[in-house]
Amino acid sequence: MTSPSLLSLSTVELRRRIGTKEISPVELLSAAIERMEALNPAVNCIAATAHDRAKAEAKAAEAAVLRGDPLGPLHGLPTGIKDLHETEGLRTTYGSPLFRDFVPAKDCAMVALVRKAGAIVVAKTNVPEFGAGANTRNPVWGATGNPFNPMLNAGGSSGGSAVALALDMLPVCTGSDTGGSLRIPAAKCGVVGFRPSPGLVPMDARGLGWTPISVLGPMGRDVADTRLLFGAQIGMDDREPLAFPMKPEELRMSRPADLGSLRVAYTEDFGQCPVGEDIRGVFRAKIGAMKHLFGSCDVLNVDFGEADRCFDVIRALNFVARYKADYDRDPGVLGPNVRANYEMGAAMSAADVAWAQAEQTRIFRRFQTVFADYDLVLAPTTPVSPFPWSQLYLEELDGKRLRNYYHWLALTYFITLATNPAITLPCGTDAQGMPFGLQVIGRFRGDVALLDAAEAMEQAFTGIESLRRPRPDVSKLGKPTPELLSIRN
Repeated sequence: MTSPSLLSLSTVELRRRIGTKEISPVELLSAAIERMEALNPAVNCIAATAHDRAKAEAKAAEAAVLRGDPLGPLHGLPTGIKDLHETEGLRTTYGSPLFRDFVPAKDCAMVALVRKAGAIVVAKTNVPEFGAGANTRNPVWGATGNPFNPMLNAGGSSGGSAVALALDMLPVCTGSDTGGSLRIPAAKCGVVGFRPSPGLVPMDARGLGWTPISVLGPMGRDVADTRLLFGAQIGMDDREPLAFPMKPEELRMSRPADLGSLRVAYTEDFGQCPVGEDIRGVFRAKIGAMKHLFGSCDVLNVDFGEADRCFDVIRALNFVARYKADYDRDPGVLGPNVRANYEMGAAMSAADVAWAQAEQTRIFRRFQTVFADYDLVLAPTTPVSPFPWSQLYLEELDGKRLRNYYHWLALTYFITLATNPAITLPCGTDAQGMPFGLQVIGRFRGDVALLDAAEAMEQAFTGIESLRRPRPDVSKLGKPTPELLSIRN
């Protein structure tokens, strides 16, 4: 296998070296394909591929550099696109047998922007079926294993992207987030996942265009890489009713914040989220190791009302809009998570929907008052260490039965309801030696300030052993893991 030294460089550095002709896009793509072929059998994070097309595009990218053409911010960078996002000429299955052979005729708006920025789409990354659930497994491609232990859950629904980044297979990978689908896999795999403000990255496939719980966004191995991709993803689009303008140049500019001037609040559980006692202990230790970095660091006290019930309704409403025709034709064609959400929504009334919309508004308004006194809110990203991928979801925590298949995602979906931007930073390991993700939440539409703060925190964490980003040991991945493919049909 090619030396990993090239692919281990940051995305920002790779792009710089392409621009200065120190490396060729052809050379970089070849290294990425070789590494994917060598490591993917152990973790199964890659879905459909487009090697031949990518090679032709890499040659064209190399020629553009040699001619001195203007180069986009992602010029020549091999890229993975989450398999929920349509890619022209490349299979997009949504992890569902219904779309096993679906080849889109055009890119979705976000993918078109990423290609316009110069990215070379070489592969799709694996997802749960229709993105439902934070365990990346489906009957088309099988399960994706954690890069630190392939028999454990990699999170989801952007699990394939998180694993590909953690193992340096690809320097650029996209994601999306409803209940935590960018943040959770990033936390479980030791990379960065950023849920931006709704509307910044156009989401032309969202059926309920005015409902802000689902967003598209970037992942990266560090904050600067994530910021680089995010700057390419944003854009005004007439198909995105929540769109608001922001300059990509401002997002791509690295300006780490002065941590000593920041006022920070922290919470283990937002007052009501299920969180394991071991994770609570780890989180308290992490806060103890970092609180000296900030101007102040206080316990958060905020009322999230009936956030669980509210999320049930808002989420189910989206599933009814998306899957009614499929369910009416044959419920059996939908996986258990999708069916559960659809059936929950189909049983609801207009009064339920009106209440949920009003409750989300109340949650939003109460949460924004926190930022009159604080600049950031910190919390764990997930309530448990990664569990086996063979367990579809977490049914109970510390002996207490959870409400449904996604209740264990409450730490992230509470913030989804508030709509504030949130980022997961790698923050050392948990008691099991697995990656621990710190969720950092910024002001309403304060995406740039949040990225600036996150970059400063990341830099500070490198000097604190218990907070430093963990890296998977590739030598421990071993041989191909056939169990990951066992659920395909």
